[in-house]
Amino acid sequence: MHVVPLPALADNYIWLLYDDAGNALVVDPGEATPVETALAARKLRLRAILLTHHHNDHIGGVQALLARHQVPVYAPRDDRIAHVSHRVDDGDTVTLDKPTAAFRVLEIPGHTRSHIAYVGEGLLLCGDTLFSMGCGRLFEGTPQQMLASLDRLADLPGDLKVCCAHEYTASNGRFAQTVEPANSDLLQRIEQVRTLREREEPTLPVTLSTERATNPFLRIDSEDVAQWCSRHGAAADRVSRFATLRAAKDEFRA
Repeated sequence: MHVVPLPALADNYIWLLYDDAGNALVVDPGEATPVETALAARKLRLRAILLTHHHNDHIGGVQALLARHQVPVYAPRDDRIAHVSHRVDDGDTVTLDKPTAAFRVLEIPGHTRSHIAYVGEGLLLCGDTLFSMGCGRLFEGTPQQMLASLDRLADLPGDLKVCCAHEYTASNGRFAQTVEPANSDLLQRIEQVRTLREREEPTLPVTLSTERATNPFLRIDSEDVAQWCSRHGAAADRVSRFATLRAAKDEFRA
């Protein structure tokens, strides 16, 4: 399976997956044009669309794509998402013949109440819940829900390639460095990201094991992160630490 992040809108990635026979699927097409351009350039046939949540920058291109490609659309149970042929729940498996692929569905509320992820083919397609060295804002969920969702993702195999939906990595790294300035893995990742962005290349996908070593939102239980949270007013419990960290990221400007 070939995996390509297609830049879209301001800083989104639409994930294009395709096989050597020219069969493709896309994840979270916020607009149609980048998808159509990529399909034409690679001589691919679109076979399916997967959606993680209802925000328009993730679903805005679905209707236009369906006007040209009659394909199934998989999405969470949320009436705010239209043009869906298959509603999926936690524990369901999305099985495709072309390209041959299977993805397990995980419910991961927090960013939105109905957010889901797709796990399979060595990939974690996580929408706006987990970002490289960061996590999504809490638009509808609670800190407790988001932390539980991130814990669930962190427990997946470390060799999974994390396919986030935004190029937020450099900014996230700058914030993460304020939390763990002595984290050598984090410093190495920040330097890698700097080099990639200077070349105008994506910083994604990235392995989940790298995220566990560098992402403060997956490191709530590490001593340095816990101490940072305590200094910034968090109580001793994990949810309070996460809420303090997320609030600080919301205010971070650098």
